[in-house]
Amino acid sequence: MGYRIAIVEDEPTIRENYADALRRQGYRVSGFGDRSAALEAFDTRLPDLVIIDITLGTEPEGGFELCRQLRARSESLPIIFLTARDNDLDAVSGLRLGADDYLTKDISLAHLTARVAALFRRLEALSRPAAEASVLERGPLRLDLDRLSVTWRGHRVDLTLTEFWMVHALARYAGHVKTRQQLMDAANVVLDDATITSHIKRIRRKFDAEDGNFDAIKTVYGVGYRWHEDPEHPAHGEESPGEQT
Repeated sequence: MGYRIAIVEDEPTIRENYADALRRQGYRVSGFGDRSAALEAFDTRLPDLVIIDITLGTEPEGGFELCRQLRARSESLPIIFLTARDNDLDAVSGLRLGADDYLTKDISLAHLTARVAALFRRLEALSRPAAEASVLERGPLRLDLDRLSVTWRGHRVDLTLTEFWMVHALARYAGHVKTRQQLMDAANVVLDDATITSHIKRIRRKFDAEDGNFDAIKTVYGVGYRWHEDPEHPAHGEESPGEQT
């Protein structure tokens, strides 16, 4: 496999636990306890993927600053936040800074390694010719399943892996209601209902940034969500515009 992963985590035991799990998958892993040590090493060579905690030593927001600095160096470097901070504000902040994924430390090691592998599959897909891509289209939506990329009316929409698979689960069976459990299964994550709702809100905001009239994801109260290809005619049981949750 040969990919190089850097873990920036100020707790040595936790850092080594993650490193051991990733090494067993064949990755080459380096660990750093603070932002300055990581940046010094990255000056020589950037890794292929970085896993970052938010609080780093004496810097409560050190991980956010490191993400900002790394994204300035490379637009394509995969970045994952792995933190104990599970509030929605921190997750939104991390994703807005350009992280590819935001995970909390209650995730299993198996799920962590699966998410890392998924990011590397996306990198490999991006290096392949577009002709090899498997594409799902629903009206103005275009999902490239090999490259894990999304466009809406020809404009790229930057989704995290979790968000991508949630949109895929909805759009693949347009018109069918997907429960929150089904969305979790599609994204290979375990989340509570409130976090699923937060993900849907972020997805809607990202599409809305490209198209202020975006209204394709409908809430079916008490059940879940559905992809609706004709937003001008909502189906029975759905919210009206402006009432989305």
